[in-house]
Amino acid sequence: MDRDEELLRGRVYGQDHDDPRRGPQPGRDYGQLVGGPLDGLLLDITGWTRTERATGVALPTELGQFGAGGRATYDPRPGDRRCRWDWSGDTP
Repeated sequence: MDRDEELLRGRVYGQDHDDPRRGPQPGRDYGQLVGGPLDGLLLDITGWTRTERATGVALPTELGQFGAGGRATYDPRPGDRRCRWDWSGDTP
């Protein structure tokens, strides 16, 4: 695991790496991003409806194939009670 990957593990997507509260917070719901450029990050899904949780997301990231301005797409793993979201590719 390289240094960049190590920094991402256990962090919540969208939190600054310098934020002392960058990890999961009590009372919040998270999905785990699996694979791709955001592998290991947690996605805060607190307050999402059942429909929103069943729909894929395109998350802005500079780490994907298209660099700045690109997005990494993740889809919820069907029937997964642990709420894991699998990477399905990058988009500009």
